[in-house]
Amino acid sequence: MKNSEAILVTPKHFEIQECPVPEPKENEILLKVEYVGMCGSDIHGFEFGPFIPPKDPNQKIGLGHEVAGEVAAIGSKVTKFKVGDKVLIEPGVPDNTCDYCKTGRYNICPGVDFMATQPNYKGALTQYMTHPEEWTYHIPEGMTTMEAALVEPAAVGMHAAILGEARLGKSIVILGAGTIGLMVLQACLSLGATDITVVDVIEKRLDLAEKLGAKRVINGKEQDTVAYLRSEELYGDHGVELVFECGGSVFLAQQAVQIVARGGRIMMVGTQSKPVPIDFLKINREVTIQTSFRYCNNFPQTIEAIATGKFNVKDMVTNIYDYKDVQQAFEDAIDPVKKTEMIKGVVKVSD
Repeated sequence: MKNSEAILVTPKHFEIQECPVPEPKENEILLKVEYVGMCGSDIHGFEFGPFIPPKDPNQKIGLGHEVAGEVAAIGSKVTKFKVGDKVLIEPGVPDNTCDYCKTGRYNICPGVDFMATQPNYKGALTQYMTHPEEWTYHIPEGMTTMEAALVEPAAVGMHAAILGEARLGKSIVILGAGTIGLMVLQACLSLGATDITVVDVIEKRLDLAEKLGAKRVINGKEQDTVAYLRSEELYGDHGVELVFECGGSVFLAQQAVQIVARGGRIMMVGTQSKPVPIDFLKINREVTIQTSFRYCNNFPQTIEAIATGKFNVKDMVTNIYDYKDVQQAFEDAIDPVKKTEMIKGVVKVSD
């Protein structure tokens, strides 16, 4: 077996470099990577470098954490998997010693080793990688490895929808219809919600949101989103009970404040890279603002949701690139024109 990895040598520049095939430890599997999803954090990292720069200037930077493939070898104490099994992985390995882990909130473990970020910057854009058995899952019959690679972003949506208490009877608005916004939409639908409005400025995304089950869509470039949602035709003075900010945008965060109902909830799902000024006088009637971080114990139900057709991740994939074209894939993702046509990109590493 030969191995290689796509290393970000400088922002906007990948090199595919040869590297050894890693040897699985006693509790690890060796994964032959088949598909890797292109997350927004990967795309940001490609363009600007990692959110958290490494302390060592010689540290190799890998990208990619949405991954699925086939078991190529197993460690001596692995019991749940055998060579040839199709699997997907949960990319964060918590320390299992902190108070957060002990109380079941491993997603906020400060010592988590999460792929493509500190401390190891180990990326999934490679041909072979190891991963703990504990954080590896079987792919059910009927689910492709490409779909399986998208369980990770789907779990982000599922976690946010559950934290937000999405359910039948609640009015819901999703601000931003990128990958995560569309995953939140499908998660809310899977939990029984029906009155869901999706807002974006790119028509292609809105068309897909309608196809996936949104009750209504709003093009914020063509329509005054706040005025329309606050009109008597929709929610009027009452406002919206549950608002998801999924764009990582100051503008959208401030828009959420203007449309949320008294006693309502704003879920901050997108990553805000800048401070967000909030007019708290507008929401001083017991509005809850809650952040949502990754996922926690959501992979099993998300796998089931995709396997049973409650989540349609396949139709979200607009761009598939071969591994050798990884540089082109990420260049397209930051191109001002091409990125508007890309809803979800994936890299095919092997068959």
